[in-house]
Amino acid sequence: MNEPSVTLHSLHVHPVKSCAGIALPEALVTETGLEFDRAWMVVDAEGEFVTQREVPRMQLVRPAFRNSELVLRAPGMLALHLRLDAAEAACRVRVWDDEVEALDMGDLAARWFSDFLGQPLRLARFDPQQRRLASRRWTGEVDAEFMFADSFPLLVASTASLDELNRRLAARGQEAVTVERFRPNLVLDGLDPHGEDFLDELRFDTPDGPVRLRMVKPCSRCTIPDVDPHSAATGHEPGDTLSTYRSDARLDGAVTFGMNAIVLEGIERTLRTDMRGQATLAF
Repeated sequence: MNEPSVTLHSLHVHPVKSCAGIALPEALVTETGLEFDRAWMVVDAEGEFVTQREVPRMQLVRPAFRNSELVLRAPGMLALHLRLDAAEAACRVRVWDDEVEALDMGDLAARWFSDFLGQPLRLARFDPQQRRLASRRWTGEVDAEFMFADSFPLLVASTASLDELNRRLAARGQEAVTVERFRPNLVLDGLDPHGEDFLDELRFDTPDGPVRLRMVKPCSRCTIPDVDPHSAATGHEPGDTLSTYRSDARLDGAVTFGMNAIVLEGIERTLRTDMRGQATLAF
Protein backbone atom coordinates (compact mmCIF):
# COMPACT_ATOMS: atom_id res chain seq x y z
CA MET A 1 0.00 0.00 0.00
CA ASN A 2 1.33 3.44 -0.96
CA GLU A 3 2.23 5.77 1.87
CA PRO A 4 0.05 8.89 1.58
CA SER A 5 1.35 12.34 0.78
CA VAL A 6 -0.32 15.16 2.68
CA THR A 7 -0.43 18.94 2.61
CA LEU A 8 -0.64 21.09 5.72
CA HIS A 9 -3.94 22.85 5.04
CA SER A 10 -4.00 24.96 8.22
CA LEU A 11 -2.32 25.47 11.59
CA HIS A 12 -4.15 26.46 14.76
CA VAL A 13 -3.20 27.40 18.30
CA HIS A 14 -5.52 28.02 21.25
CA PRO A 15 -3.51 30.23 23.61
CA VAL A 16 -6.11 30.24 26.40
CA LYS A 17 -7.56 26.81 27.04
CA SER A 18 -11.20 26.59 25.93
CA CYS A 19 -11.27 30.09 24.42
CA ALA A 20 -11.26 30.69 20.67
CA GLY A 21 -8.27 29.66 18.59
CA ILE A 22 -6.10 31.39 15.99
CA ALA A 23 -5.29 30.14 12.49
CA LEU A 24 -1.64 30.91 11.79
CA PRO A 25 0.45 30.82 8.60
CA GLU A 26 3.30 29.24 10.54
CA ALA A 27 3.96 27.84 14.00
CA LEU A 28 7.04 26.86 15.96
CA VAL A 29 7.24 23.30 17.25
CA THR A 30 8.26 23.14 20.91
CA GLU A 31 8.65 20.44 23.56
CA THR A 32 4.95 20.84 24.42
CA GLY A 33 3.46 21.04 20.91
CA LEU A 34 2.93 24.27 18.97
CA GLU A 35 4.28 27.38 20.65
CA PHE A 36 1.77 29.08 23.00
CA ASP A 37 -0.91 26.41 22.49
CA ARG A 38 -2.93 26.06 25.72
CA ALA A 39 -0.25 28.03 27.59
CA TRP A 40 -2.87 29.95 29.63
CA MET A 41 -5.92 28.62 31.46
CA VAL A 42 -8.91 30.13 33.25
CA VAL A 43 -9.41 28.79 36.79
CA ASP A 44 -11.97 29.26 39.53
CA ALA A 45 -11.34 30.40 43.10
CA GLU A 46 -10.08 26.91 44.03
CA GLY A 47 -7.66 26.75 41.09
CA GLU A 48 -9.85 24.27 39.17
CA PHE A 49 -9.83 24.64 35.40
CA VAL A 50 -12.91 26.12 33.69
CA THR A 51 -13.96 25.22 30.15
CA GLN A 52 -16.72 25.68 27.60
CA ARG A 53 -18.33 22.53 28.96
CA GLU A 54 -19.56 24.63 31.88
CA VAL A 55 -19.20 28.14 30.41
CA PRO A 56 -19.84 28.15 26.64
CA ARG A 57 -19.38 31.94 26.57
CA MET A 58 -15.61 31.34 26.76
CA GLN A 59 -15.76 30.69 23.00
CA LEU A 60 -16.38 34.42 22.51
CA VAL A 61 -12.95 35.32 23.95
CA ARG A 62 -10.87 35.82 20.83
CA PRO A 63 -7.06 35.97 20.99
CA ALA A 64 -4.53 37.57 18.69
CA PHE A 65 -0.76 37.93 18.78
CA ARG A 66 0.50 41.50 18.42
CA ASN A 67 4.26 41.97 18.56
CA SER A 68 5.22 40.80 22.06
CA GLU A 69 1.66 40.59 23.40
CA LEU A 70 -1.30 38.27 23.52
CA VAL A 71 -4.39 40.44 23.01
CA LEU A 72 -7.77 39.10 24.16
CA ARG A 73 -11.04 40.60 22.95
CA ALA A 74 -14.64 39.83 23.87
CA PRO A 75 -18.01 41.48 23.20
CA GLY A 76 -18.57 44.52 25.38
CA MET A 77 -15.06 44.42 26.85
CA LEU A 78 -11.97 46.54 26.36
CA ALA A 79 -9.11 44.49 24.95
CA LEU A 80 -6.88 42.75 27.50
CA HIS A 81 -3.18 43.00 26.65
CA LEU A 82 -0.84 40.38 28.13
CA ARG A 83 2.89 40.47 27.56
CA LEU A 84 4.13 37.12 26.30
CA ASP A 85 6.95 37.16 28.85
CA ALA A 86 4.78 38.27 31.80
CA ALA A 87 3.53 36.40 34.85
CA GLU A 88 3.11 37.18 38.53
CA ALA A 89 2.84 35.00 41.63
CA ALA A 90 3.34 31.25 41.61
CA CYS A 91 0.18 29.21 42.13
CA ARG A 92 -1.12 25.68 41.82
CA VAL A 93 -3.95 24.75 39.48
CA ARG A 94 -5.80 21.58 38.58
CA VAL A 95 -6.60 20.35 35.08
CA TRP A 96 -8.47 17.05 35.12
CA ASP A 97 -6.54 14.82 37.55
CA ASP A 98 -3.29 16.78 37.31
CA GLU A 99 -2.33 19.39 39.89
CA VAL A 100 0.46 21.49 38.38
CA GLU A 101 2.61 24.50 39.12
CA ALA A 102 1.48 27.65 37.33
CA LEU A 103 1.92 31.42 37.33
CA ASP A 104 -0.95 33.78 38.09
CA MET A 105 -1.46 36.54 35.51
CA GLY A 106 -2.52 39.21 38.00
CA ASP A 107 -5.61 41.07 39.17
CA LEU A 108 -6.37 42.91 35.92
CA ALA A 109 -6.64 39.66 33.95
CA ALA A 110 -8.66 38.12 36.77
CA ARG A 111 -11.16 41.02 36.77
CA TRP A 112 -11.43 40.91 32.97
CA PHE A 113 -12.40 37.23 32.89
CA SER A 114 -14.58 37.51 35.99
CA ASP A 115 -16.52 40.43 34.53
CA PHE A 116 -17.04 38.81 31.13
CA LEU A 117 -17.90 35.34 32.36
CA GLY A 118 -19.88 36.42 35.41
CA GLN A 119 -18.09 34.55 38.20
CA PRO A 120 -14.88 34.90 40.22
CA LEU A 121 -12.05 33.66 38.00
CA ARG A 122 -8.32 34.02 37.51
CA LEU A 123 -5.99 33.46 34.58
CA ALA A 124 -2.96 31.22 35.05
CA ARG A 125 0.02 30.53 32.83
CA PHE A 126 1.74 27.17 32.63
CA ASP A 127 5.04 27.19 34.53
CA PRO A 128 7.72 26.30 31.95
CA GLN A 129 9.74 24.59 34.66
CA GLN A 130 6.88 22.09 35.12
CA ARG A 131 6.83 18.86 33.11
CA ARG A 132 3.38 17.44 32.43
CA LEU A 133 3.57 14.15 30.54
CA ALA A 134 1.04 12.33 28.40
CA SER A 135 0.08 8.80 29.38
CA ARG A 136 2.75 6.21 28.55
CA ARG A 137 -0.07 3.81 27.78
CA TRP A 138 -0.39 5.71 24.49
CA THR A 139 3.04 7.26 23.96
CA GLY A 140 5.10 4.14 24.67
CA GLU A 141 8.68 5.02 25.52
CA VAL A 142 8.32 8.68 24.55
CA ASP A 143 8.09 11.34 27.26
CA ALA A 144 5.55 13.61 25.54
CA GLU A 145 5.26 16.96 27.30
CA PHE A 146 2.24 19.24 27.01
CA MET A 147 0.81 22.25 28.82
CA PHE A 148 -2.89 22.80 29.59
CA ALA A 149 -4.32 20.66 26.77
CA ASP A 150 -6.52 17.83 28.00
CA SER A 151 -4.19 14.89 27.41
CA PHE A 152 -1.71 15.29 24.54
CA PRO A 153 0.44 17.99 22.92
CA LEU A 154 -1.16 17.97 19.43
CA LEU A 155 -4.43 17.23 17.68
CA VAL A 156 -4.51 16.34 13.98
CA ALA A 157 -7.62 16.40 11.77
CA SER A 158 -8.28 16.45 8.02
CA THR A 159 -10.35 18.44 5.54
CA ALA A 160 -11.79 15.15 4.21
CA SER A 161 -13.10 14.18 7.66
CA LEU A 162 -14.81 17.56 8.00
CA ASP A 163 -16.26 17.28 4.49
CA GLU A 164 -17.67 13.84 5.29
CA LEU A 165 -19.27 15.13 8.49
CA ASN A 166 -20.79 18.07 6.62
CA ARG A 167 -22.14 15.73 3.94
CA ARG A 168 -23.90 13.72 6.65
CA LEU A 169 -25.14 16.86 8.39
CA ALA A 170 -26.66 18.09 5.12
CA ALA A 171 -28.39 14.74 4.62
CA ARG A 172 -30.02 15.21 8.04
CA GLY A 173 -31.08 18.77 7.21
CA GLN A 174 -28.45 20.33 9.48
CA GLU A 175 -26.11 23.24 8.83
CA ALA A 176 -22.46 22.70 7.96
CA VAL A 177 -19.82 23.25 10.66
CA THR A 178 -16.26 24.54 10.50
CA VAL A 179 -13.13 22.90 11.81
CA GLU A 180 -12.99 25.48 14.62
CA ARG A 181 -15.43 23.34 16.57
CA PHE A 182 -12.89 20.53 16.87
CA ARG A 183 -9.98 22.72 18.02
CA PRO A 184 -7.20 20.93 16.07
CA ASN A 185 -3.60 22.07 15.73
CA LEU A 186 -2.90 20.61 12.29
CA VAL A 187 -5.46 20.12 9.51
CA LEU A 188 -4.33 17.96 6.59
CA ASP A 189 -5.28 17.75 2.93
CA GLY A 190 -4.70 14.61 0.87
CA LEU A 191 -6.37 11.95 3.02
CA ASP A 192 -9.57 9.96 2.69
CA PRO A 193 -12.29 10.76 5.25
CA HIS A 194 -10.90 9.91 8.68
CA GLY A 195 -7.69 8.73 7.07
CA GLU A 196 -5.82 10.30 9.98
CA ASP A 197 -7.14 7.42 12.11
CA PHE A 198 -4.83 5.03 10.29
CA LEU A 199 -1.59 7.04 10.27
CA ASP A 200 1.47 6.19 12.29
CA GLU A 201 3.83 9.11 11.61
CA LEU A 202 3.80 12.42 9.77
CA ARG A 203 7.00 13.95 8.45
CA PHE A 204 7.46 17.51 7.20
CA ASP A 205 10.88 18.58 5.93
CA THR A 206 11.75 22.13 6.98
CA PRO A 207 14.90 24.11 6.05
CA ASP A 208 16.23 23.31 9.54
CA GLY A 209 15.48 19.59 9.40
CA PRO A 210 12.49 17.28 9.68
CA VAL A 211 9.46 17.56 11.95
CA ARG A 212 8.18 14.09 12.85
CA LEU A 213 4.90 13.53 14.63
CA ARG A 214 3.30 10.28 15.77
CA MET A 215 -0.43 9.68 15.97
CA VAL A 216 -1.08 7.96 19.30
CA LYS A 217 -4.77 8.00 20.25
CA PRO A 218 -8.14 8.83 18.68
CA CYS A 219 -9.62 12.01 20.14
CA SER A 220 -12.84 11.28 22.02
CA ARG A 221 -15.38 14.08 21.85
CA CYS A 222 -17.30 15.87 24.59
CA THR A 223 -19.96 18.56 24.09
CA ILE A 224 -17.60 21.40 23.10
CA PRO A 225 -18.07 20.82 19.32
CA ASP A 226 -21.78 21.50 19.91
CA VAL A 227 -20.95 25.11 20.90
CA ASP A 228 -21.40 27.55 18.01
CA PRO A 229 -18.02 29.28 17.58
CA HIS A 230 -19.62 32.59 16.58
CA SER A 231 -22.49 32.91 19.06
CA ALA A 232 -21.54 30.43 21.83
CA ALA A 233 -25.06 28.98 21.54
CA THR A 234 -25.23 25.31 22.50
CA GLY A 235 -27.08 22.59 20.61
CA HIS A 236 -26.86 18.91 19.77
CA GLU A 237 -24.97 19.05 16.48
CA PRO A 238 -22.57 17.94 15.21
CA GLY A 239 -22.48 15.56 18.18
CA ASP A 240 -25.69 13.75 17.28
CA THR A 241 -24.56 13.12 13.71
CA LEU A 242 -21.08 12.02 14.77
CA SER A 243 -22.64 9.50 17.13
CA THR A 244 -24.27 7.73 14.16
CA TYR A 245 -20.98 6.69 12.57
CA ARG A 246 -17.96 7.56 14.71
CA SER A 247 -18.22 5.17 17.68
CA ASP A 248 -14.67 3.89 18.21
CA ALA A 249 -14.13 0.38 19.58
CA ARG A 250 -10.57 1.32 20.57
CA LEU A 251 -12.08 3.66 23.17
CA ASP A 252 -14.98 1.47 24.33
CA GLY A 253 -17.39 3.05 21.89
CA ALA A 254 -16.56 6.71 22.53
CA VAL A 255 -17.33 9.09 19.65
CA THR A 256 -14.07 10.30 18.08
CA PHE A 257 -12.91 12.88 15.57
CA GLY A 258 -9.22 13.52 14.85
CA MET A 259 -6.08 11.97 16.29
CA ASN A 260 -3.96 13.04 19.24
CA ALA A 261 -0.28 13.23 18.36
CA ILE A 262 3.14 13.69 19.94
CA VAL A 263 6.42 15.22 18.77
CA LEU A 264 9.17 12.76 17.89
CA GLU A 265 11.58 15.21 16.26
CA GLY A 266 11.65 18.84 15.22
CA ILE A 267 11.73 20.99 18.34
CA GLU A 268 12.52 24.63 17.44
CA ARG A 269 11.58 23.99 13.81
CA THR A 270 8.76 25.82 12.04
CA LEU A 271 5.75 24.34 10.30
CA ARG A 272 4.05 26.39 7.59
CA THR A 273 0.72 26.07 5.84
CA ASP A 274 0.85 24.49 2.36
CA MET A 275 3.93 22.51 3.40
CA ARG A 276 4.02 19.07 1.81
CA GLY A 277 4.53 16.06 4.05
CA GLN A 278 4.73 12.30 4.02
CA ALA A 279 2.73 9.94 6.19
CA THR A 280 3.28 6.33 7.17
CA LEU A 281 0.43 3.97 7.93
CA ALA A 282 -0.04 2.35 11.32
CA PHE A 283 -0.66 -1.10 9.87
